Amino acid sequence: MKIKIPGLGINEIQNSFRADRKNQQNQQINKNSVTSKINQLEQSPEKDSFEISIGYVNDTHGQTNNMLRILSGVSGDIVLSAGDNDIGDEKNKSVHRATAKFLNIANVIATAIGNHEMDTTQEDLIDSIKSYKADALVVNMTKDSLASEDEEMVKKLGRAELDKSLKPSKIIEVRGEKIGLLGASPIDMFDRLTHPNYHTDCHISELDDTIKDIQQEVNKLKNQGINKIILLSHLGHKKDKRVAKETEGIDVIIGGHTHELLEGIKEGENLFYTESGEPVIITEAGRDGNYFGKLNLTFDKDGIITKAQNNLGETGLFHKNLVNQYIFDEVLGNAENVGYIQSAPPPPKSLTEENPHANFVCDVMKEETDSDIALWHNCGVRNFFHEGEINSRDIKDISPFLDFVAVAEVSEKTLINLFKKAISDTYSSSSKKPGLIAVSGLNYKVNPKKGTLVEMNFIDKKGATHKINIENPSETKKYKVVTDEFLMSAGADFNVLADEKDYLKKYNYDKDVMVCDYIKRNKEPVVINQLGRINFEK
Repeated sequence: MKIKIPGLGINEIQNSFRADRKNQQNQQINKNSVTSKINQLEQSPEKDSFEISIGYVNDTHGQTNNMLRILSGVSGDIVLSAGDNDIGDEKNKSVHRATAKFLNIANVIATAIGNHEMDTTQEDLIDSIKSYKADALVVNMTKDSLASEDEEMVKKLGRAELDKSLKPSKIIEVRGEKIGLLGASPIDMFDRLTHPNYHTDCHISELDDTIKDIQQEVNKLKNQGINKIILLSHLGHKKDKRVAKETEGIDVIIGGHTHELLEGIKEGENLFYTESGEPVIITEAGRDGNYFGKLNLTFDKDGIITKAQNNLGETGLFHKNLVNQYIFDEVLGNAENVGYIQSAPPPPKSLTEENPHANFVCDVMKEETDSDIALWHNCGVRNFFHEGEINSRDIKDISPFLDFVAVAEVSEKTLINLFKKAISDTYSSSSKKPGLIAVSGLNYKVNPKKGTLVEMNFIDKKGATHKINIENPSETKKYKVVTDEFLMSAGADFNVLADEKDYLKKYNYDKDVMVCDYIKRNKEPVVINQLGRINFEK
């Protein structure tokens, strides 16, 4: 028998976060409303129900400006994260420290471990976890003993006893009620890493085994009398659906990884039922900290959800708290005002759309390095240019990974192979990753239905167009290409363009520094309108 939830539709939610800036005071009223209900419950212990509010975040990706705004809005009896709080490798230590400040100020008590947490060495990840108030929860990861590895390689790769810093689950208590928390990391964890060699001694269970791992841990919690259980999942939405339907005992899945924006509660989308008929609710608040959530729940005496309300807060509607700004500035340094953006279009909603913000960055890289072609992969673009005054941290949020700018001679054939593979992979992927490539000095056409490159043209420095034979590209003709070292030589999602030993030049800073210098030097307000470089065959 299914236990139907009389949850509220998105248009009926009275304490929805979605309001304009002048209504931020209403957020406090709504919070007081929830608190009032909780106080009534405390004063009436004879009621066979328990109410709780859960603040949640996922995939904030080290976006420090959004973190500051989230801190002004996120709240709940408990606050949880589904992982990918952080971003980047050991070169981004200041961002790691800011992420820890964010989690601690937000009172996050537990987090899943996403793939971006694993972008850094195990030693650095352990240092980050130690600085969290939150526990890092993972049920589906195992790690080889350090004793089984070569001591020199352990030191070189920064390996450590990471498993000792991770827990499968934890039990918390809210107003006398015990709640079980557990976490799961993504099945494709080691396909997504910037430095996969850092973690070749770690292993993730396949999905069927992960579901078994989750059920076993849930059973342990249930055997301790816990009947309210929350999974912090970085598995992705489709896999979360399977977990919801194929396990027993989980009430809520705080989800992440696939950047879904799940508003309200809709059966078949983020409300499912187990075989025994108990409801399971899934949440996910998009990507890059653009949204955060609050889930209000009522449980009956058997730990079954009887009422639910899922609200999303739009981060841009909240102001930064000056005290928190000061704390972040101590970690990241003061942001420098660099100029003014006169106009800028909204950011694309998909990795398969042309991104004028990324094209502008490519223009800057091409001009600053006097290159023929500039490239930037859409999956590395994490924010966008806002109209008005802009500072160095705003620009860093657009390119938060620290990947030094690199210049190399690249053959026409290598270039075409890069685009063909990136386009094919993008359109064959359900998440549309790695996405299309932003360009300067090129334009190209894509067949979205077939996922193929149709044509490409090189635009020389005089503005002349030269058609490239994409079916028989030259191996000897070369172009001076600038991009970041991830796209140039890391090869995680793309073909390698050039090995580091073959670079013409490697700058000791990333794209954001070039963009800041460019805007400061050009006194005129910037207009972002760089479109028409990617065309689509109908």
